[in-house]
Amino acid sequence: MTFAATNLAGWNMPIGPLDSAVICAYLAAVLGLGLWVGRGQKTASDFFLGGRTLPGWAILLSIVATETSTVTFLSIPGLAFAAHGNMTFLQITFGYIVGRIGAAILLLPLYFRGEPFTAYEVLQQRFGRTSRQVASALFLATRNVSDALRLYLTAIALREAIQLNFAACVLIIGVVTIAYTYFGGVKSVIWNDCLQFVVYVTGGVAALLVIVHRLPGGWSQMWSFADSTGRLQVLDFNPSLTTGGMTFWGGLIGGGFLTAATHGVDQLTVQRLLSARSKSSARTALIASGLVVCAQFALFLIIGAALACFYAEFPAGSAAFADHNDRVFSHFIVHQLPVGLMGLTLAAVFAAAMSTLSSSLNSSATALANDLLPQLATADAHSQLRAGRLLTIMFGILQVAGALVADAAGITDSVVGSVLSIASFAWGPLLGLYLLGVLAKTVREKSALLGFAVGVALLTIVARMTKVDWPWYAAIGAVITFVAGLCFQRFLSDPNDETVAENS
Repeated sequence: MTFAATNLAGWNMPIGPLDSAVICAYLAAVLGLGLWVGRGQKTASDFFLGGRTLPGWAILLSIVATETSTVTFLSIPGLAFAAHGNMTFLQITFGYIVGRIGAAILLLPLYFRGEPFTAYEVLQQRFGRTSRQVASALFLATRNVSDALRLYLTAIALREAIQLNFAACVLIIGVVTIAYTYFGGVKSVIWNDCLQFVVYVTGGVAALLVIVHRLPGGWSQMWSFADSTGRLQVLDFNPSLTTGGMTFWGGLIGGGFLTAATHGVDQLTVQRLLSARSKSSARTALIASGLVVCAQFALFLIIGAALACFYAEFPAGSAAFADHNDRVFSHFIVHQLPVGLMGLTLAAVFAAAMSTLSSSLNSSATALANDLLPQLATADAHSQLRAGRLLTIMFGILQVAGALVADAAGITDSVVGSVLSIASFAWGPLLGLYLLGVLAKTVREKSALLGFAVGVALLTIVARMTKVDWPWYAAIGAVITFVAGLCFQRFLSDPNDETVAENS
């Protein structure tokens, strides 16, 4: 497979044989790794949870790689590159660290009582089967719609970068990812995430070194430029909830609630924690991943500041992304990186896409098989394993088809952004539902689910009718759900709800 040099919308980006070979070697490596680690799988526990034997450091890297999409890898540098750009986005990682600590203290112990397969089994233990099914169904709907659109955005980014046909981009990512996830299950996902983490971090560091090497003044020039243009600003203590940007309080509080939800109650991450050898190993991986994400985001933002310095020094060609700051990194990769290194960095783009997609497929198959298809629980081990693999293919086809349909329909970036934001509205209320289970032991299932419904509804209104910044959404949704659940339990009777809270 050689990516031919073509010209589309003024972007002429040749990818030569050596760079193509590097990308193909990477794709072959992930397939081979998936086949290798998938050897000897005999049970659903092997496929969905890796036999609960995976080391903490691998889970740590997998968590980080999964939350790093291609859009993240390519667009975060644009935040520091922009005309008035800075590094205030890094403030959200402060909340990421705090939220992970909170999730490790309040939520993680729930998942190590017994041997659950999904995050939502604990809701059945605390409230009842309905809450488990509602949460799992909501996860499946939002996860697959969101990740189909992320695949769509990834393919657009790759098309603009290497001029490969959109459908080919989707199919390459989709087919390879489905294949290694099918054969290797969560073991393949996690070990490939580790490989992909190394690839995209290496690509990012290599790109940064090339940028600085080509500046006449090297590191000194880059840091001086970044400082004089305000790009080194990290902290913004503005207390407003409607700044339109990232603030310290929005990052710390809003980001804390957000990551407590995404890493404490979302099956995508919880499945990794359930695959750990022990609770202490999972706890260390969860908390340490926040520190790694902070360092990683700092790297991406420094790349953006370095690119701003580079194109201020060498402005030729910068017109190609004058109105699209999120394109600057991909433009630099294909125009400025030396042969071979360009292929490595483009492989990093594929890596970021595949880590997100593989995690989505495996976690979706796990949730559907265990939460919504209870008949599989009584099936023999071979049937359970076969069902898990078939469900992986099914969700892969759904997401690939969703990306292709989005392209055929000509969906705009603004529409995609709106759908993704709506899909994320469930995170805060879902966290609120879990907090009701942990902190309010008298609340029964009916009151909790009514509170959850109110949380989703009111958060949607807040998001669509106010200018509250997005980092606050999860916090608002969680608080509304928690308070509403308490109120419903106080003012409504549940005579038919026999569920007790003693298992919480």
